[in-house]
Amino acid sequence: MNSIAIIDYKPEHQPYFERFNRAWIEKHFWLEEIDIYVLQQPQEAILAKGGAVLMAKYDGIIAGTVALKKVNDEVYEFTKMAVDEAYRRKGIAEAISYAAFDKAKSLGAKRIILYSQTGLVPAITMYRKLGFIEVPIEEGVYKRSDIKMQIELTAVKPHTKDVL
Repeated sequence: MNSIAIIDYKPEHQPYFERFNRAWIEKHFWLEEIDIYVLQQPQEAILAKGGAVLMAKYDGIIAGTVALKKVNDEVYEFTKMAVDEAYRRKGIAEAISYAAFDKAKSLGAKRIILYSQTGLVPAITMYRKLGFIEVPIEEGVYKRSDIKMQIELTAVKPHTKDVL
């Protein structure tokens, strides 16, 4: 039986965090300056500012990641979600998303926001399945983003898949 385990980020995970995210960003878009900073310095860019980074293991292999960037005491941004191409369609993205919701709640969050691109249909479909709804996007946040979504953590449906 295949198992998914979600663990907290450690400095030795930085190469995975960068590689997984670079792969999808460069496949569909381009790296912005903020991407390079966050991917190369997650400790400084995310963790030191009160955020979190989670890593997903699939059968013991690091296979995915997501970050929670602190916006304020009640809002975190769901960012830098990526799953290694070799491990997609195995439930990792959904599992790490629910783990991120739990982590955000433990940090005091009431809402999670995200910025994405409507051309990423599978991602937008998953976000909607998880309960994210579209909200007006402010200008100038990210050059490639054309959609903003949010979820109130009180509205998160209980997850049914077992995750270690």
